[in-house]
Amino acid sequence: MAFFMDPEVLSSDKIMEVFYIVMGLMSIYAGVHNLRDRSNPSRYGTFVFWTLLGVVIAFGRWIPPMIDGLLIVIMVIPAIAQRVKPGKAAEPTDAEVEGNFRRIGQKVFIPALAIGVFAIAGALIPAIGALAGCCIGVFVSAIILWAFNRANTLAVFLGDSERLLSAMGPLCMLPMLLASLGAIFDAAGVGDVIARIVGGVIPAGNRTVGIIVFALGMMLFTMIMGNAFAAITVMTVGIGAPFVLSLGTDPAVVGILALTCGYCGTLLTPMAANFNIVPVAMLQMKDRMGVIKNQVLPAFVMIVVQIIYMLIAC
Repeated sequence: MAFFMDPEVLSSDKIMEVFYIVMGLMSIYAGVHNLRDRSNPSRYGTFVFWTLLGVVIAFGRWIPPMIDGLLIVIMVIPAIAQRVKPGKAAEPTDAEVEGNFRRIGQKVFIPALAIGVFAIAGALIPAIGALAGCCIGVFVSAIILWAFNRANTLAVFLGDSERLLSAMGPLCMLPMLLASLGAIFDAAGVGDVIARIVGGVIPAGNRTVGIIVFALGMMLFTMIMGNAFAAITVMTVGIGAPFVLSLGTDPAVVGILALTCGYCGTLLTPMAANFNIVPVAMLQMKDRMGVIKNQVLPAFVMIVVQIIYMLIAC
């Protein structure tokens, strides 16, 4: 309780820690559920993966770093051995889907909208923050869904959460790992290495070439990192700051447009699992690259538009 009672810890951090505990317990539930599911051919590996992931997420703050690292190493062994498999899921029947549609109809979008509304509200309140606001919105959405249909009990929410986690599998860890990778790259000085390499290519003082290389670099590095937020730290240090911002461009404009250039890379990479792999799993598509293939043309059109916009705005 010392963490939650500490006046120096921000309220947003305390709120997020509560949600991390809840998310960790949901992951542990997924592990126990699969352990009890004898139809799952890899129930022991699946149990180890989801349970240890839940322990780290829920209680990692209070576990010694060395133990946290050991748990993560043990956790990824079943994933590497491909022993994390989805078990038997209690999916709704066609009759239940049809009945819910008749009862709820287009009101089903209200819970989804609530998440965005609370995220924006949290962003406007410094003591809460956008991420905590988003999490609060999820709980509000669950309450709204329960009000729409009292059959949406806690067991239903837990079951659907486990089904979604199992459908994603170990790929659900990818955003967290990529965010950590971005911090590691930055600490290792990758941005400085890129600056030295690019410095021999971009003519000194040529803002146009600098912007084009920065935009394309954001796109390509996002494809590697899977996340524009992870890529922009390294690319800004390596290209943005020395070859674009140092020439008097507006940092706010450059930052926003650089992120949008990165999002063009998000459309083209399986590393962006939550955008390009999860839909494949949820929709049970036969072509694993089906989502990406349909996004190639829009991505290239967008990067050209963003580069032109950046050249004009800067």
